[in-house]
This record gives sequence, structure tokens and C-alpha cells, in this order.
Amino acid sequence: MTERKSKVHEPLFHVVKRTKTDIAFWKSWLIRIASVIAALIVCGIITKIMTGLNPLSVYSTIIEGAIGTKRRVWGLTQDCAMLLCVSLAVSPAFKMKFWNIGAEGQVLIGGLSTAACMILFGKSLPNYIILPLMFIVSVIAGAVWGVIPAFFKAKWNTNETLFTLMMNYIAIQIVSYFCYIWSNPKGSGKIGVINQSSMTGWLPYIGNNKYLFNILIVVALTVFMFVYLKYSKHGYELSVVGESENTAKYIGINVKKTIIRTMLLSGAICGIAGFLLVSGTNHTISRDTAAGRGFTAIMVSWLAKFNPVYMILTSLLLVFLQKGAIQISTDFGLNDSFSEIITGIIIFFIIGCEFFINYQIKFREKESKEANK
Repeated sequence: MTERKSKVHEPLFHVVKRTKTDIAFWKSWLIRIASVIAALIVCGIITKIMTGLNPLSVYSTIIEGAIGTKRRVWGLTQDCAMLLCVSLAVSPAFKMKFWNIGAEGQVLIGGLSTAACMILFGKSLPNYIILPLMFIVSVIAGAVWGVIPAFFKAKWNTNETLFTLMMNYIAIQIVSYFCYIWSNPKGSGKIGVINQSSMTGWLPYIGNNKYLFNILIVVALTVFMFVYLKYSKHGYELSVVGESENTAKYIGINVKKTIIRTMLLSGAICGIAGFLLVSGTNHTISRDTAAGRGFTAIMVSWLAKFNPVYMILTSLLLVFLQKGAIQISTDFGLNDSFSEIITGIIIFFIIGCEFFINYQIKFREKESKEANK
């Protein structure tokens, strides 16, 4: 009696996660560049269909809106630096797999502390005293706001995503309350420019440029975070905790201490971002001071794989697109929705290309013919 061999039907293809050595560095960047080119082609087609405009003129407008003048270049650099600062803040927590969605609130609390010092001590303290005071208070405020969910996570294993998200709304309402208390004129809910005549509490201009001080501080923070994450003992510990808490405990790492320490650092850097935005950029505070950077920073951090050097590039790209989108709306009379569609498509392609960098598709090999039938 002849035995029939049962055939195992495999799927046509399957997805396999790549290891770090599966793809060369230059190939990963080639995929990213190709995704941007593909995104521009798709955006060009959509632009032609929806508006009838020449896609090349739209793209030239994006470039003009971002770097068309010296003032726009400085504005682009400043916004890139602020987004980068918040991205640096969330990266340690995300690398540890502590999902800190509360950077928006931590920035606001830091900025509110800066504004409080400017308003309360602006007439009694000189700049060389009030500026360090503002910096210290903002760092402490941001760190405290960040460590609260970390403490509850370490103590009772609460859900940090919901906890940090809800704290954003608390911070927004606290800022709104003080904006009403300090409003000028009274009851307007807006503070206006703080210490406009005396410029007390304003970061000093460097070469008549009010943004350069901010940029230099963020550059220093970028170098610090690169060294901290890549070469320090604490950076190693949070990486191990992110990979496996059980492994971290096995090799003697205090997981609870690491969580609290990392969120203290994360909140402190958010506090610095709030300080820079209020003291160096806006010279006022409102519920919109963070301007969504706390959420955009999450995407920057993930795309850069928590590498501070790559975060410079991803921050620059996102801010470049945002500035260009505004110029499209202005020059062509299009509403904000269209410019957001263009920006969204490009970002979608950039995020999507990470799939082909991290995974590979393997097709089913042809079944070998049976030797004997």
C-alpha cells in the first residue's frame, strides 16, 4: 500500500524582522530618500487633480516659505531647536518604554514658572539674578510634573500613558487660570508681552538675534543627551529596562529608581523648553505656548530611533514642511486642510518606509519536484 505524503501549503510570503546587520546603513538611508521622492510624486499628482496648480510651483513655494529669507531661516532654525528640545526630553522615557505622552504639560508648567518669576520679580530683581532663578524654577517645575506619573508607575504600576495624557489637560487649565489672573487688560484671559519696556527676564540677544541663545542651549543639550544615552551608566540602565524589566532586575538594576530618575530628567528638559519658549521666544505665556510640540516630538523621537543626532534631521524636516505649508496657504489662497494633506502624505511615506527598514518580505520558495512519484 502506497503511503501518500501530506503536503504542507505555506503562504505565498511572510514578513520577517531584520536584525541590525541585515541591512547596510547606506541602504536604510536610500530607502528613506526613495520614500520622500515617492511622497513628492504622489503629492504632485494630488495637487494637480485637486487644484490644477503646477506641482513644481507648489514645491518651490514650500522652499520659499521655509528658507526664502534670512528671517525665515532663523525662524526655521528656532522652531527646529524648540521641537528638538522637547524630542530630547521624551527620548529617555520612550527608550525605557515608559510612554510619556505628557511632554506638552511639562513644557507648559516650566513655561508658567518662568512667566511667574518674570511677573512677580521683574521690577525688583536684575536680569543676572532673575534669569538663573527662572531657569532653576522651570527645571524643578518640569521635573516635578514629570516625576508624579513615574512615582505612581513605580509604586502601583499605573498606566503611564493615560496618567501623563491627563496631566496635560490639568497643566492647560492651570495655565489658563493664571493667564486670567495676570491678564492685561483684566478679564481678557491674555497676559501680553511681559516686561516689554524693561526686558527683564528676557534672554539676551546675541548679535541682535533673539533666537541664537535658544539654539546654542539646545545644541548643548543635544550633545549632553547623545553622551548620556550612548555612553553613560544611566543610559545603559534605561536601555536594559526598556528591553526587559526581568533582565534588569536579574543583573541588579533598580527598576523603580531608574523609572523615577529618567522621568525627572525628561521633565527637567521639558522645563528647559518652557523656559526657552517664554524667556527667549514669546516673552509671554498662554495655553498654546507648547503649540503641540509635545505630541510632534513623539514622532521625531521614534523616527530618529532615539538618536539625538538623527533627531536634528527629523525635526528640521517636520518644521520645514510646516513652514512651507503655511506659505502654500498664503500664496495660493488654499485653506489649511490642503497644506495639511500634503504634509501628512509626506510624513506618512516617511513613517511607512521604516517598515521596509525594520522588516523584510520573504516569498515562498518553489516547491522542489519529487524525485520519485
